[in-house]
Amino acid sequence: MNAAVAEVLASGQYINGPIVETFAQAFGEYVGTKHCIVCNSGTDALYLALRAYNIGPGDEVITSPFTFIATAEAISAVGATPVFVDIDPDTFNIDVAKIEAAIGDRTRAIMPVHLFGRPVNMGPIMDLAARYDLTVIEDCAQATGAEWMGQQVGRIGQVGCFSFFPTKNLGGCGDGGALTTNDDDLAATARMLSEHGSRVKYHHEVIGVNSRLDSVQAAILAIKLRHLDRWNQQRSQVADRYHSLLEPVTEVIRPLPVTFGRSVWNQYTLRLPQATAEGQERNQIQQLMRESGVICMVYYPIPLHLQPVYRSLGYQPGDLPQAEATAHQVLSLPMFPELGETAQNRVVQTLKSVLAEVGLKAAQYC
Repeated sequence: MNAAVAEVLASGQYINGPIVETFAQAFGEYVGTKHCIVCNSGTDALYLALRAYNIGPGDEVITSPFTFIATAEAISAVGATPVFVDIDPDTFNIDVAKIEAAIGDRTRAIMPVHLFGRPVNMGPIMDLAARYDLTVIEDCAQATGAEWMGQQVGRIGQVGCFSFFPTKNLGGCGDGGALTTNDDDLAATARMLSEHGSRVKYHHEVIGVNSRLDSVQAAILAIKLRHLDRWNQQRSQVADRYHSLLEPVTEVIRPLPVTFGRSVWNQYTLRLPQATAEGQERNQIQQLMRESGVICMVYYPIPLHLQPVYRSLGYQPGDLPQAEATAHQVLSLPMFPELGETAQNRVVQTLKSVLAEVGLKAAQYC
């Protein structure tokens, strides 16, 4: 990586250029699509996809309330309205059985989020999209390399959107993103939009944006892409060890296995179903773990439909009960490819001690 970055610095080509084109082609081939448009961030990839399909004011896009703000933010940024559908708490992903009821006259697209590296069950979504003539934009930010029915996420819908934020499975040393598609027109339009609405320099067809992946990031990502499958396999091994170590810990619910594909475990997220609605016990457990030297994270403490920015949409507490309850129950344990057995034992032993200290009751499995 040091040599690759030095080569870029010596070249003087810091934006676009051969290394960016080489990485874009390699990443498109990895996902299995004809086209890959690299850009400034995963958020921009979502925005460009929506813009390229001319989704805007007056349109609605169905998505999950249990995800990072960028998913809905991109919908709002193009002037469309996010419509939130409750989640399946066993997968943390959108409940595909509830999507059809949310489809209306203004619906233009469905944006499933492959959360925590776990693929959404895309079959019912693709069937609905075909029946109602909707576009499917996959948010793959946390799921690079995940598979559904033998297919890489990002090539199942009309377009896939990826993030290269440093904490992602394929992360750079700064921001970055990509859009993957087999749609020639979509690819050409998205590329034009990312270059100030221009196909030919100084000739501008529409108001676009400046969203490019810089050459240093492309050089770093091109090298890391070669190791991605190995790292994802190591993450799976870490997840398997957690499954085994946590089996006797009755206070938590472990992630369910994926029956129709492969997770890449961007996060290993537990549920603490006996935690109160305010998440007080969960927050106390997180703090006590931190004080013991084990950093756990909470993704995401407030579902999007209850965020202040979306108050105008009229959602009320209780409207999406599974997302709301899950937001108060989740706790993500340390997860990265190099996490060894000794460290994992320490994580789980610390968790057991903290659970006993807090006095959380055993989970009621159903």
